Amino acid sequence: MTKLLEQAIDRVRALPPETQDEFARVLLRLAGDDDGIYRLTPEEEADLIEAEAEIARGELATDDDVQTVFSKYRL
Repeated sequence: MTKLLEQAIDRVRALPPETQDEFARVLLRLAGDDDGIYRLTPEEEADLIEAEAEIARGELATDDDVQTVFSKYRL
């Protein structure tokens, strides 16, 4: 193992377990050990459930809302 990789691993060890898992998934993906399935964190799953509920209630952005955001961030 290289010194740079050892440094990176030491830093990641100090992070919360959820963040360590995120780094591990990225590293495994980069190393070619990707099972092709993305696993949501509990927070991501809650956000997705809420987004699906908003869609079901018809709470969608209007075309004008979308254009406003695009105009703001378009380069």
